[in-house]
Amino acid sequence: MGRVQLFEIRLSHGRVVYSPGEPLAGTVRVRLGAPLPFRAIRVTCTGSCGVSNKANDAAWVVEEGYFSSSLSLADKGSLPAGEHSFPFQFLLPATAPTSFEGPFGKIVHQVRATIDTPRFSKDHKCSRVFYILSPLNLNSIPDIEQPNVASATKKFSYKLVKTGSVVLTASTDLRGYVVGQVLRLRADIENQSGKDTGPVVASLLQKVSYKAKRWIYDLRTIAEVEGAGVKAWRRAQWWEQILVPALPQSALPGCSLIHIDYFLQVSLKAPEATVTLPVFIGNIAVNHAPLSPLPGPGPPPGALSPAVPSAPPQEEAEAVAAGPHFLDPVSLSTKSHSQQQLPPATLASVPGASEPRPRDGSPAPHPLPPPLCISTGATVPYFAEGSGEAVPTTSTLVLPPEYSTWGYPDEAPPSYEQSCGSADPGLTPGS
Repeated sequence: MGRVQLFEIRLSHGRVVYSPGEPLAGTVRVRLGAPLPFRAIRVTCTGSCGVSNKANDAAWVVEEGYFSSSLSLADKGSLPAGEHSFPFQFLLPATAPTSFEGPFGKIVHQVRATIDTPRFSKDHKCSRVFYILSPLNLNSIPDIEQPNVASATKKFSYKLVKTGSVVLTASTDLRGYVVGQVLRLRADIENQSGKDTGPVVASLLQKVSYKAKRWIYDLRTIAEVEGAGVKAWRRAQWWEQILVPALPQSALPGCSLIHIDYFLQVSLKAPEATVTLPVFIGNIAVNHAPLSPLPGPGPPPGALSPAVPSAPPQEEAEAVAAGPHFLDPVSLSTKSHSQQQLPPATLASVPGASEPRPRDGSPAPHPLPPPLCISTGATVPYFAEGSGEAVPTTSTLVLPPEYSTWGYPDEAPPSYEQSCGSADPGLTPGS
């Protein structure tokens, strides 16, 4: 019997990233030290998704396939000693979803080759994983150009007898971003009480939903920034920026088992008030000018005035009247930021995405090809250098109710067996 010294798959031009609808070509190489009888030599190209109940468990409880194509490279015969090369080509379907890998499931695309040997002999197998990127055009999302604003009013008591309220309004310059783009945040805080508020915290959150027997949710803090509190009877504005790191795109079109959502959550620590703004991460930038563009570090001339709430309820009228009149809005300072500012040279572009331009208006330099990297919770996209590890949160977040009730961030999401008694069966991703 022959001895297989080398059996591998090589993709043409060393490519690892493809687009849906593209041809995928390569060769199967075999090096033999002696003749090898065989019944068939085949190559198969597949795309599939698997989801598990437990983190980092390859025993899928739910699977779905996207495509599977096979070619016969050689029929029954015998390969002589030496090197052999078998070319192949597949046409990737236009509906193939973007590759993804997370703790509870993954979308994987690969090419497999098999040498089927005669009975009682060991078959020989090898495989090569490749990645598919189906670009998400943010302009295809309904109302993507609309203002992204949310507001909340929190009523609370202080000094046992007096009552007050705080109005928190948060907004972003856009509703959708691409990797390397700057998310500009504005928060307006009106403290209608005689008590200082706690710090204000803004967090960019990633929520990945896995459909096993029940939905499993994995929530991560991608970046977090904290601003100072607001003095009693004062109105304040907070302006901040978050650089969007290498992240998988929102949703995963074509996949029904895994869904990705992003949120910007702005919270006051005391009193506890929270607003949540949905944001989208895509590959092709929004080409509409925002209806209410937000500035950079500070408010520009003619900026919108902070939100002014309606008249307080009757039981608060006395307390409000007793306090001093509101002065002009003050600007809050930033206390901490979990994200380090990256030099421009470390950012790479996404094919088809609009390139960020320098602030002086000069043309952006021609981008380098995006290197492959492991982004937060996924193997793709692969648009920036570095590990892209999730940043641990430095404060206790008030999570939206649909996220879950388990501990965060010290505990991992529960398994299906642990959560089946408490999860809400009506929850669906993206809600």
